[in-house]
Amino acid sequence: MRSGSLTPDGRPTVGGELRLPKPPGVIRQFWARHPRFTDGLIAGLYGVPSLIGIIASASTAESASTPGSGYAVALAVIATLAVTAVLALARRSRPWLLMSAAWVVCLAVAPSAPVDLVAVVIALYGLGVYRSTRSAWIGFGASVVVGWVATALTVGLYRVDDVEPFGATAPASASQFAIFMLIATLIGITVGNRRRYLDALIGRAHDLAHERDQQAKLATAAERSRIAREMHDIVSHNLTVMVTLAEGAASTTERDAERAASAMRHVAETGRDALGEMRRMLGVLSSADEVSSARSPQPGAGDVLELVDDARRAGLPIELNWSGAAPTDTTLSLTVYRIVQEALTNIMRHARGVAHVSVIVRATAESIELTIDDDGPAQPDRASDGHERGILGMRERVALYGGTLDAGALTPRGWRVHADIPVPPTTTTPEAP
Repeated sequence: MRSGSLTPDGRPTVGGELRLPKPPGVIRQFWARHPRFTDGLIAGLYGVPSLIGIIASASTAESASTPGSGYAVALAVIATLAVTAVLALARRSRPWLLMSAAWVVCLAVAPSAPVDLVAVVIALYGLGVYRSTRSAWIGFGASVVVGWVATALTVGLYRVDDVEPFGATAPASASQFAIFMLIATLIGITVGNRRRYLDALIGRAHDLAHERDQQAKLATAAERSRIAREMHDIVSHNLTVMVTLAEGAASTTERDAERAASAMRHVAETGRDALGEMRRMLGVLSSADEVSSARSPQPGAGDVLELVDDARRAGLPIELNWSGAAPTDTTLSLTVYRIVQEALTNIMRHARGVAHVSVIVRATAESIELTIDDDGPAQPDRASDGHERGILGMRERVALYGGTLDAGALTPRGWRVHADIPVPPTTTTPEAP
């Protein structure tokens, strides 16, 4: 996440507009780290004064003269203790249970003491924070009805308005209670929405971090696959050419020493080229090498002619037929080069008695078509190249552009590799190799 400037109150901005939420202070962090202690403290602050108020109200002569006042006091005490226990144990996890208990205590206390809406206010706040906005408004509507009923019971049983907490009739007192409940509901909804918003941001950040890690793993796997293909093409082709030249030099040493010496010089040249390509490939894996050494560019379609000449010097009778212009896109150009290189390597490695090899390249603005034919025997191991990396690597390269590659035996003998590669719209073909 990229940070921008600071707001006047010292908070950082993101992207120039989005303000990061203010980090919690020491007090907020303390309450967040000790939820059980917080709930127990709230329960104590509610339960102790409520019980004292019920007992004080029951001790008055007016309450004592009320019929059945003892049962009403006992019911109020039991309900208050129940709400206190719910506050301490389930205020966050089960706010609807607390809401129901608060309604019960509100109605149970009404016959023996003034209306007790403290638990209702706490429960409405909990619904807004720990449930949802919809739950908070439903709880508010039901609480208004319960508060009106409790107020009516208190005024009717006391029969004296000045004993009522606000010194008013039941409807007026209920409307005043509704204001307090509305304030608690709005505060709970505000805090809850902010809490849910932060949770969504944190969840999104975790998802992005997980997605970033997955993308990094995929990129690493793709890069390993690419390096493996490049290493295979470099090592396989150059070693095959070197082995072929060395065998030819060994067989002609006695008959034509000069030709054998020329072949061995070409072996050394091919080995140096292979070492250079290996150093370039390994240099990609080291930032120090990348900075300190100047590496030659990757081969491309323009190097196909040199590739064919190398194969000719190795004794392969090749005819190159190129029409159209070479692609300027470096990756596509490398793909063309590697496909021709792999096809010729397989011919030198597996085919015996080859009399003719044809390399045909048809390049247009829309596609590049490659056809490499030979008249050697169609041996089964040519399809797998030992570990199936050769043809598989060619198919992967072609698939990057949405093209197709076919490799198989010809009738009555021979082998064909045919690739059709679409040219991206941004790739131009200004000149032929």
